[in-house]
Amino acid sequence: MLQTLQQNVEAVQKEVEQACKCSDRPLDDVTVICVTKSVDSETTKQVVDLGYDHLAENRMENLIEKQDYLKEYCQIKWHFIGNLQRRKVKSIINQIDYFHALDKLSLAQEIQKRAMKRIKCFVQVNVSGESTKQGISPESLINFIKDLEDFDRIEVVGLMTMAPFDSNLNELSHYFSQLKILQTIIANKNFKHAPCTELSMGMSRDFVPAIECGATFVRIGSRFFES
Repeated sequence: MLQTLQQNVEAVQKEVEQACKCSDRPLDDVTVICVTKSVDSETTKQVVDLGYDHLAENRMENLIEKQDYLKEYCQIKWHFIGNLQRRKVKSIINQIDYFHALDKLSLAQEIQKRAMKRIKCFVQVNVSGESTKQGISPESLINFIKDLEDFDRIEVVGLMTMAPFDSNLNELSHYFSQLKILQTIIANKNFKHAPCTELSMGMSRDFVPAIECGATFVRIGSRFFES
């Protein structure tokens, strides 16, 4: 398993480097988040030993288990991705460094109530307009971010989106470019609570076009762990 993991890591790294080169961006512009939700704690440890210290989970139980297993690795930054139910906020919000799916004021209110530190959040935007996707509509984004101004435990560091699974390359580039435009608009407004300098977009199947369109965080899981 370790040999395969090393090979996968090397392959992903080469693709990230090539995407940065093609888009004339420095490599350190892009942070690779390893999504470890499908693997056990020991495999997650191997990923960290191979140099990846940004890890993402989407279930509270798995996050807590892996944090306990890796408690000696103080350099790890923990990301929570996907839907976060309000009733679970109190158990998880102080265990993470980044939250990638803020899309409701009710959720923001719960984070504000429970957080003991300032949480770096990405506002999830539904740029594709899919009815099955969560996220703020592009038209509602500015007002939503303005509404977050009074929440001093939330820092809007950027925007996040997920492209439809069956998107072709042109469609991917369109969706990712749209999010980049929105991020620039928000950043230019110089909101104190929402610097919005980051873009969380691109997963295992589409991180290359995401980087080429400006992603600063890419969320990669299956490409690391496929056999």
